[in-house]
Amino acid sequence: MASFQRGMADEILGCLIAYITDPRDRAAISLVCRRWYELDALTRKHVTIALCYTTTPERLLNRFRNIESLKIKGKPRAAMFNLIPENWGAYATPWVNIVESFRRLNSLHFRRMIVSDSDLETIANAKGHVLESLKLDKCSGFSTDGLLHIGRSCRNLRTLFMEESSIAEINGEWLHELAVNNTVLETLNFYMTYLDQIRFEDLEHIAKNCPLVSLKVTDCEISNLISILQSTATLEEFGGGSFREPADPEMYSLISFPSRLCSLCITYLGRNEMPLVFPAGHLLKKLDLVYALLGTEEHCELIRRCPNLEILEARTVIGDQGLETVSITCKKLRRLRIEPGADEQGMEDELGVITQRGMIALSTGCLKLEYIAFYTFDMTNKALESIGSNLKNLCDFRLVLLDREENIPDMPFDNGVRALLIGCQKLRRFAFYVRPGGLTDVGLRYIGQFSENVRWILLGYAGLSDEGIITFSKGCPKLQKLEMRGCCFSERALAQAAVQLRSLKYIWVQGYRPSSTGTGLQAMARPFWNIELIPARRELVDSGNGVMVTVEHPAHLLAYYSLAGQRTDFPEDNSVIPLALPEV
Repeated sequence: MASFQRGMADEILGCLIAYITDPRDRAAISLVCRRWYELDALTRKHVTIALCYTTTPERLLNRFRNIESLKIKGKPRAAMFNLIPENWGAYATPWVNIVESFRRLNSLHFRRMIVSDSDLETIANAKGHVLESLKLDKCSGFSTDGLLHIGRSCRNLRTLFMEESSIAEINGEWLHELAVNNTVLETLNFYMTYLDQIRFEDLEHIAKNCPLVSLKVTDCEISNLISILQSTATLEEFGGGSFREPADPEMYSLISFPSRLCSLCITYLGRNEMPLVFPAGHLLKKLDLVYALLGTEEHCELIRRCPNLEILEARTVIGDQGLETVSITCKKLRRLRIEPGADEQGMEDELGVITQRGMIALSTGCLKLEYIAFYTFDMTNKALESIGSNLKNLCDFRLVLLDREENIPDMPFDNGVRALLIGCQKLRRFAFYVRPGGLTDVGLRYIGQFSENVRWILLGYAGLSDEGIITFSKGCPKLQKLEMRGCCFSERALAQAAVQLRSLKYIWVQGYRPSSTGTGLQAMARPFWNIELIPARRELVDSGNGVMVTVEHPAHLLAYYSLAGQRTDFPEDNSVIPLALPEV
């Protein structure tokens, strides 16, 4: 009877498992028994590897031979802020070398990885006839010569995404090859890549012959894109064009956006050009104004014309007045991201700052918000309490308190953080980056106590002593990834915390109290646990006005679970050092 029941369970699961797509559900199923493990391995269609050194390409191939889609993340997030040495690692080559062995694979996504031209040639040769999606997301190491192979061979490519990648530009032949060989492209994105040897005839050819849904280019003059916008009846997302100084200003009168457009990202948009966007305002669900040259009043004027926004990205110049306008106008808003202020563009004015006033208005007016990430100049516990009381759908909250000379009388924010975490029960990701004294050991204890479902946490200048991180680590039962900067904790306290956080898979810390030998970290030694150290260093960087300044980088600690063992591709200059731990 028991055998019959097990057989029925296997048969039922075999029918249902194709409909189970959440990776956490899949992982839980695979742990039940050997048969269910095998069913998961045979039917899994997508795999995400959160850090390329946590397993090996061979292990992936042996377990999931039938996957159709693969996403691999490389360098830590800190690399986006130039905190990690450029040569840290995350080479795509070992993974690229096995793509041919996955017979059903048609989608590749590399994020923050070093991808070479030869890697792209290998991909083109191995998967050119079936590859439908290639995403090189914030990657580096390749040139337009590598893209040439993709353009020539990948004739079924529907998505080519390279946003914010560092690409060496040889010429624009890659785009020409893509244009003459492809008739199915739906997404083309080389936004923020600074590729400028682009022939607009090639873009126009793609627009006429492909069912483009999303097009994001560099900040070329938008008057050169008029025919392209007119050719793409299917276009829903457009980004990257800029209003600079066209040869013929009358050309602007010919600009009209496609009727299906619902996402817009334009650079160098000034007050005089704003009316060109107004007719499309009611269509827009996503609006990116991060690189628009607009002041506070202009932001308000434009946002009033966009009542259906669900996603908004801007800079702090939007100000409290702008956030109040958003709270009144954009009742459907789900995601809001506010980037640091545009001081370098001369845009900051007395209106263009974010304080608790704007946060309270936002939390009482946009009740559907699921994601908030912004930089603010001022903060109160009341503002955090308001978010906790009103935004019950919030899943992701990120706040950075910008450093100014003014004193903030309401610090610390322990009680506000407590209220936010208690109120926002759906929260899965939480970042709280404040000034020294902004979050005490008590606040850290609250985070540990009330973050029952949070899986990722970023803390800046949090805590006053080792006691804070120790009490924090007694909670957070589902925390998998922890990142910290500018904290005061010792090696031993960090090691103890890492051991106590029972779901932790990854920890990155910059600015702790290191010892000369790293012996305090040995307390976190355990099977399959790698530890890497990046020693303190100094770096000369351009301050933005041509003056070189010295930047101090405190020591880093990076530790993570890995089935691959200790990696072998460490930089030869000792900028990254593996920590030798005793056998466990």
